[in-house]
Amino acid sequence: MKRMILSAVIGLTLAAGVAQAEPKDREALFGETHVHTKLSFDAYIFGNRNSPDDSYRYAKGEAIKHPSGFEMKLPQPLDFQAVTDHAVYLGMVPAMFDATSTAGSHPSAVALRTAKTASERRSAFGALLPYIGQQIEDDLLDMDIVRSAWVEVIDAAEQHNEPGRFTAFIGYEYTSSQDTFENLHRNVIFEGDAPDEPYSRLLSKNPENLWRWMDNLREQGMDSLAIPHNSNGSDGFMFANTTYDGAPIDKAYTAMRMRNEPLVEISQVKGTSETHPLLSPNDEFAGFEIMPYQIATWHDSRLDGSYVRQAYQRGLALQRGGAGNPYKFGLIGASDTHVGAGAFSENNYWSKIGMVDYTGTLRGAVALRWHQRLGAQIFRLSNMWHQAQVDPIANTGVPKENPAINHLQMQWSSWGASGLAGVWAEDNTREAIFAAMRRKETFATSGPRMRVRFFGGHYLKRDMLHDPNLVELAYEKGVPMGADLLSKGTAPTFLAWVTRDGRSAPLQRLQIIKGWIDASGETHERVYDIACAGGVKPNRDTNRCPDNNAAVDVSDCSITADTGANELKAYWRDPDFRKKQNAFYYVRGIENPTCRWSSWDALRGNSHPNPSLAKTIQERVWSSPIWLEH
Repeated sequence: MKRMILSAVIGLTLAAGVAQAEPKDREALFGETHVHTKLSFDAYIFGNRNSPDDSYRYAKGEAIKHPSGFEMKLPQPLDFQAVTDHAVYLGMVPAMFDATSTAGSHPSAVALRTAKTASERRSAFGALLPYIGQQIEDDLLDMDIVRSAWVEVIDAAEQHNEPGRFTAFIGYEYTSSQDTFENLHRNVIFEGDAPDEPYSRLLSKNPENLWRWMDNLREQGMDSLAIPHNSNGSDGFMFANTTYDGAPIDKAYTAMRMRNEPLVEISQVKGTSETHPLLSPNDEFAGFEIMPYQIATWHDSRLDGSYVRQAYQRGLALQRGGAGNPYKFGLIGASDTHVGAGAFSENNYWSKIGMVDYTGTLRGAVALRWHQRLGAQIFRLSNMWHQAQVDPIANTGVPKENPAINHLQMQWSSWGASGLAGVWAEDNTREAIFAAMRRKETFATSGPRMRVRFFGGHYLKRDMLHDPNLVELAYEKGVPMGADLLSKGTAPTFLAWVTRDGRSAPLQRLQIIKGWIDASGETHERVYDIACAGGVKPNRDTNRCPDNNAAVDVSDCSITADTGANELKAYWRDPDFRKKQNAFYYVRGIENPTCRWSSWDALRGNSHPNPSLAKTIQERVWSSPIWLEH
């Protein structure tokens, strides 16, 4: 195709430019790698009529319409984006809304076209799931429609890709799962050219077959990477100790996974997957934006195997056992919006699924009117009955909190305004950004555009923090986030710094999270505060910053204005280093508290806040780790 030839020529030209750039010239770019438009079956059902073209225009700073009619616009354009519609049934639901088409004459299409209320749309969605899940004979799928929609995805990315100004990646979502929809979804991002059709779960639900397909494309000159998301809703399968089919993990599996999945999406609208209070009881910030359910169900998601920090520890254990480390991945954030436009701000939040969750009342933050409360009570009692049937061992503990009787409580009540991907790249081009993703020099934020840098080494010095050539020296004498650091038998040293987003709250603290494996094969973790707002030092016994007294008035969402930092920098030497113990280290920067979307909704709705929803939030940024190898 002409587009493939042209992009190849451009790629060769730009690659030469990227090769001449030096690491010190890398800049922080912010983007989005998880966006659904009207071409996704679940997005169209819930009212989204925005196209891939519309979504890219939004990313570039233009205003587009929400399915309910209001305007969505970013306060600042993104640097890059990939539209990632579901490959399974790509473009099929829009075709089913055309009553004159073959797809539109299918019996299931009538219910789709007549669904108006949120309840009717949910029912129509449920009726389509047996086809998606391959639970019934598929007399609906038309691959010509899928291929036509895929061309639309590719054409939109090619049209909006402007090297040096805005990068548009070709991508899609591979919607894999175990047999009962335990989430194993991945977004597949192509560096440049893409195949004639995407690989979907209808070909195989086993992610290993996706990786084999990607390997085959790579041999043909089409590189790509897959980014798993929502491990929190995977019921423990995303970061298991075995393969998809239950076989032991070996070095071949590890190599294939790492070749194809160098990154994981740690935070998005459906919760944050860093860790959980029951997995990290000594981390006061572990309970951040917990979404306790399996995706698209009311079933609790098992904790074991579902969270990133534990996966890092599990990777060390697998490596010690001779299988290699299949969980040596970097981090990014994304939104998973299903309206073509991510809602990254707590004070301007529209959730993600169109006509189902677009108001504060539907999200559970604004109290119901008296005539709506009976239905909500029936729903609440039904959900409580379901929770009573769940094995307590598998329960996370979070859903057992009784929601307020005057508020609707749905799965999306536990969602949030997250997240964004950050990369350190030499230029705003496909080649440079993709290379940053490959080497895992990436970071994730919960929405604000905080910048974080992290270097590890054996020759880093404290006085480098004040050197005007800090970045150049750090690259020369150490390794950046995402890299391995070979041990020299002495404690490694680190340089870390985070810069605030001027549109968000000041910074409160800078932390390093360490995980390691000891001589007996046990894994451990520890959180260290390494820099505190106000120039105070962390307590030597607790490794924690003192409270900086930052507060939020939820009656008007005002915050303490005279505390916090614009930037936090630190030199840190591991005080608990032990020889021959492999370890990982990553940085977490945390803002002062601000109003969460639920408080903003209640304030604007003139409602008492829902007592079962968090009132405040401390936004944060996560670096990719550095792995210490012996």
